[in-house]
Amino acid sequence: MTIRRPALLRAFEWHRPLMAVAALMVLCSVVCLVGAAVDPRQVTGAEVWLKPLKFSLSILVYGVTWAWLIAHLPRFRRLAHIAGTVIAVALAVEQVAIVGAAAAGVTSHFNVSTGFSAAVWGVMALSITVLYLATFVTTVLLFWFRLSTRSLTVAVRAGAALALVGMGLAFLMTGPTAAQLDDWQGIAGAHTVGLADGGPGLPVLGWSTVAGDLRIPHFVGMHALQLIPLIAIGLDLLGRRVRRLADDRVRTRLVVVAVTGYAAGLGVLTAQALAGQSIVQPSGAVLVAGWAVVAAVVVATATVLVTAPRVTAPRGGLSGGVTPSPPSTTATTPPLPSGAVTAEPVASGEVRA
Repeated sequence: MTIRRPALLRAFEWHRPLMAVAALMVLCSVVCLVGAAVDPRQVTGAEVWLKPLKFSLSILVYGVTWAWLIAHLPRFRRLAHIAGTVIAVALAVEQVAIVGAAAAGVTSHFNVSTGFSAAVWGVMALSITVLYLATFVTTVLLFWFRLSTRSLTVAVRAGAALALVGMGLAFLMTGPTAAQLDDWQGIAGAHTVGLADGGPGLPVLGWSTVAGDLRIPHFVGMHALQLIPLIAIGLDLLGRRVRRLADDRVRTRLVVVAVTGYAAGLGVLTAQALAGQSIVQPSGAVLVAGWAVVAAVVVATATVLVTAPRVTAPRGGLSGGVTPSPPSTTATTPPLPSGAVTAEPVASGEVRA
């Protein structure tokens, strides 16, 4: 008789280093919440424990996503596992530095005011660079990744590519501004453009409401890895009930529209931040470009739906006529919790759900 292990234990085996970092981020989130409740200190106008809390949640989602993807790659698994381990270590190093700076009541990023702070920032900068390079490797390997439908496959690949772009936008923050060079205070780099870091910001997120903020396109880009596939999953679920979405070719076209719109929106957000415009006060060319992207996405979506062939939505299995294979019982490819998309290798070298 086969004994099924708990879902969390099976999930931990997707990629153990990344899942270990994810588990550490759960603990870190709890610590940050407690810190926020008992520690009233502020750094650059924000609660001192808010920044490590946001990083904990972001790293948690990022780590679990890559752990699952790496575990289900049909080829180059050893290389992907090594790259995933490098990602896990780089994420852990960065978070340790951020939490340590919060405990000390100082800023972590861009701080070179003392020899120790400069050393910490140097380690963080190195870890960020290593993280980017390792993520580049895993992103390239995803082009051998196959899921049950073409729409889901395109969504995962495109989401990973956009996430890599979003991660790369962080390097725009690392150079000293002209104001910092004119009045040197030991800070070399900034999140905001046009004003010094700090000041009024959006609740919880802290993004500036009075200046440009490069954290916005950085965040939006990085989490395309989760948001774009979620769009594809939503279309897949709708395809079981809506005739116009039953054909995976239609869903794939809609995913391409979403990816194109997302990429264009990311470009607009980046231009807005570099222009020093607040996210809540777009104007001029940025405002026109933003509405143009929205209009183009709406028109393209409507065109795809109007021209879509009407077919009968399947009553069982995944939409598009793909029947899922039985869950694997092997230890190397554990089945996912109910409701998730699973993948298993087949003889052709692809992965079939």
